[in-house]
Amino acid sequence: MDFVTTSDELRTIYKTPRPTDGSIRKELKGLDGHCRSFIGKSPFVLIGSSDGAGNADVTPKGDRPGFTAVLDDRTIAIPDRPGNNRLDTLENIIRNPSVGLLFLIPGMNETLRVNGDARITVDAGLRERFAIDGKAPQSVVVVSVRAAYMHCAKAFMRSDLWKPETWYDRATLPTLGQIMRDQLALADTAGDIDRELDEDYRKTLW
Repeated sequence: MDFVTTSDELRTIYKTPRPTDGSIRKELKGLDGHCRSFIGKSPFVLIGSSDGAGNADVTPKGDRPGFTAVLDDRTIAIPDRPGNNRLDTLENIIRNPSVGLLFLIPGMNETLRVNGDARITVDAGLRERFAIDGKAPQSVVVVSVRAAYMHCAKAFMRSDLWKPETWYDRATLPTLGQIMRDQLALADTAGDIDRELDEDYRKTLW
């Protein structure tokens, strides 16, 4: 199997059509009104990060619509809700602040891409701003925006992602308890693991 290893070789493969003027100029250096509105309606964002040594990671963050705050035209704040404490993204940010964000709105095929530099803060006032039911996040990821632009709908159109009639029947798929039992060779039953997961979700969602 041959691999493409240079930019020149890559461009000979993707030589037509060339990027349009609009696809180049759509990249903004900050957040305009449309970006701010999109983020304000989004309940879900994917964060891509890397430790700088070639180890990359993408993590999902989801909450009530608008959970990500636009502090100003060049700054976004994302609360870190309770998780498994692997801290993959946060550890990466410590080592390499560059991140890529992909914001989604359910039912909308277009997405918002934001690239920037992230830092972690435990500022009490900012954490309190994100409190839900009296529970503040343990930390907040603050992203300084370097680029923001809308991404076209083709990937979502090809995948029919938002069309329920294309979805698998959830009952035909293994539960997380079943997957964990098999992958970790656990003695517990899948049902017991699923019940523990449900209890954890109920108690520690925020």
